[in-house]
Amino acid sequence: MNTSRLNRFLIRGAMALCLLLAVTPATAACDFTQGHSAVEGGNLVYNRYGQGPAILLLHGLFADKEQWHGLACALAAAGYSAIAPDLPGYGQSTGFPLPDYRLENQARLLHQLMRQLSPSRYDVAGSSMGGAIAAIYSRSYRREVRTLAFIGSPLGVIDWGPQVQAAITHGTNPFIPFDVSEFDLEMRLLFVNPPDIPLPIKEAAVQRYVAENRHYQQVWDIVNLYDTLLTRGRWGGKPTLAIWGLEDQIYSVKGVAMLKARIPHSRVIKLAAAGHLLMMENTKEVARLYLRFLSQP
Repeated sequence: MNTSRLNRFLIRGAMALCLLLAVTPATAACDFTQGHSAVEGGNLVYNRYGQGPAILLLHGLFADKEQWHGLACALAAAGYSAIAPDLPGYGQSTGFPLPDYRLENQARLLHQLMRQLSPSRYDVAGSSMGGAIAAIYSRSYRREVRTLAFIGSPLGVIDWGPQVQAAITHGTNPFIPFDVSEFDLEMRLLFVNPPDIPLPIKEAAVQRYVAENRHYQQVWDIVNLYDTLLTRGRWGGKPTLAIWGLEDQIYSVKGVAMLKARIPHSRVIKLAAAGHLLMMENTKEVARLYLRFLSQP
């Protein structure tokens, strides 16, 4: 993909694809189809990989469906149909009012999409904020969901990591960067080995955050209403897998014990040399672990 095409992608408001190209091996390339569905006046756009039992993959805050590309290719190669949507209001999924960013509303809208795409039971997995949405989805639509997986630490278990808290205390929200140095901080927090992103791509991403700062801040405020979500009550009932990076700087691996307390029968794997976006940075190992779980839930 050339630089001009990457810039056009960023101008549409996403940055995950350029990160994907930087950290996903070329061998992860595979065919997929892109589709869209009208849902409550908005338009949900999704990528679909492979044929077979369906798996719904949910990305995190200020991210998009392309973050799942490498893992979705591996799932397709193993005989599954991976469905990775841009969540309502994210990426190319547009036309959703601000209240739809509430996580229970995200789950409701995604359920309408899945009723169109997969009439049978399916598996649900999420990363970060997507993990919290996946948990809500699994509890709300028990009959449809076969298994739940947290691919990376989920929102709602433990407080922000020390470096995130320190940045916010000093006036920098690393997830809404105002300059390239703040963008670089975000990459260092998300990855063990940050991708080498060209300066024009960084600048284009920052320009988007600056131009639409009010909207990003509003979404941030809504999502932070759920920072203790998974510590409220118990969340059992479905076979559950959690893969948590030992070097995750967004949510410390200390959250594993808290997650186990709320989902007692979950299978938790602490993954070495892994940060927050381990489905991108540790694609092959995550695919192996997740496929093993899916075969013996």
